[in-house]
Amino acid sequence: MAAPRKYPDELRERAIREVRATGRPVAHVARDLGIHPEALRGWVRQAEADTGERDDRLTTAERDELKQLRKENAELKRANEILKAASVFFAQEIDRPRTRPSK
Repeated sequence: MAAPRKYPDELRERAIREVRATGRPVAHVARDLGIHPEALRGWVRQAEADTGERDDRLTTAERDELKQLRKENAELKRANEILKAASVFFAQEIDRPRTRPSK
């Protein structure tokens, strides 16, 4: 489960909108709104990536997809390890010589 966000989404959107609309420096807007400047700077960069203005970052949709694919990949690796262990076990069972019960 993700940690709760320190800043509400409405504040994030308002801060990003203010930086982009007014052209004021991020540090000034952050100080006025009581936000850490680096947090606001990251939000603005992510918003720019989401709108296609930056190509040096993944969009939010791409990040979500990457997160899901990594999770799926880890799950498939675990399943593969289980199947490998099972195949080794059954291969040993097949190779074991069978003895007839004594009468």
